[in-house]
Amino acid sequence: MTEKDMREERISGEEIFEGRVVHLVRDTVRLPDGQTATREVILHPGGVGILPLMEDGTVLMVQQFRYPGHSVLTEIPAGKLEYGEDPLTCGKRELSEEVGASAANWVFLGNIYPTPAYDSEIIRIYLATGLSFGKQHLDEGEFLNVVRVPLAELVDQVMDGKIFDAKTQIAILKTARLLEKGLLPQNEGKTKE
Repeated sequence: MTEKDMREERISGEEIFEGRVVHLVRDTVRLPDGQTATREVILHPGGVGILPLMEDGTVLMVQQFRYPGHSVLTEIPAGKLEYGEDPLTCGKRELSEEVGASAANWVFLGNIYPTPAYDSEIIRIYLATGLSFGKQHLDEGEFLNVVRVPLAELVDQVMDGKIFDAKTQIAILKTARLLEKGLLPQNEGKTKE
């Protein structure tokens, strides 16, 4: 089958729930064979994750309680996009808010669909280097710790199953691989997307 032959066509839909962060819709679609099916989809504006890499090879990570999993996770700093917001602008804001840092260099590492079967969210991943520090300013109701961990140790934690967050795993492994292959730009003050 070609890509065109696999596409599903939306026939109708209804909104089931509209929340502060997500909307849930139920659509009826026509399948490639002409039959119909129901698709429940979470509509989400997307997000940005940032791997802040220090000159000494350590990474600034955040630890925060995640209610759906009822546990504290170690993650890269990240945040939700506002509808229509530029992803790099969001990344800069979140890095400043969560760890009190700004970066001279930004490298786009790629987009991920964390749960493509039922969620429209796309997370844009960036590597931030050339860090300078100011004051952390968390959102109201946001509680987290910032920890500094060597990148090599984070790679081991991913491989040992100790880091559960997908965006964090991808950012760590991509950064480590790019460094290993010498593929990261060395251009101070530049942004590569």
